[in-house]
Amino acid sequence: MGTRHTDREYEAELGRLRERILLLGAKVEAAIAAGIRAVVERDSALARATIEGDREIDRLEVETDALCLRILARRQPVASDLRFITLALKLVTDLERIGDLSVNVCERALELNEEPTLKPYVDLPQMAQAARTMVREALDAFVAGDAERARAVIARDATVDAYYAQIFRELLTYMMEDPRNIYRATRLQSVAKYLERIGDHACNLAEMVVFMVGGQDIRHGGAGTQGR
Repeated sequence: MGTRHTDREYEAELGRLRERILLLGAKVEAAIAAGIRAVVERDSALARATIEGDREIDRLEVETDALCLRILARRQPVASDLRFITLALKLVTDLERIGDLSVNVCERALELNEEPTLKPYVDLPQMAQAARTMVREALDAFVAGDAERARAVIARDATVDAYYAQIFRELLTYMMEDPRNIYRATRLQSVAKYLERIGDHACNLAEMVVFMVGGQDIRHGGAGTQGR
């Protein structure tokens, strides 16, 4: 009877850990969306609110780390549970960094909003949507324990990289045409770079899901990285 009770408590702790990761993921997704809206809609109030909201993401990271360590210390999990908990520690780190990158986007938005608009924003919001979708799909793959879905996230990174290359070339043209464009163009280039890095972190999440499900490490060009 005592063992069953302990097992139920253990399963509840693992459930809380999954919920924490998903809550953190949802807040990070919202931060990405808010950051690009602050740029496109020139909404400085939204940028400031998003920067302030990063404290909640940081708090959730710390609390989730503490929960992982508490489970490891008290339950001494083995096999797949051990893999899940140790990877959760890494997942929350990548999610927190995505939140930081969203803050960086908002900081550039505040600078850009003090200047006239350089150009219509077309590719940038599409790039942001692609990066945000990668994060969401990686988290969905995590919840479902779906390695193939995670691999599909990794393949999508090529799309985000292509957006970055296109945006960079276009902004370079603006800078060459008129030196007065350099300040705004470099800040827009920074926004695109932050989004490209968000895509990289989403790939990290997906690679961890592949490892969690099948024990296969596909980082740094391992089998199944599809050329990344």
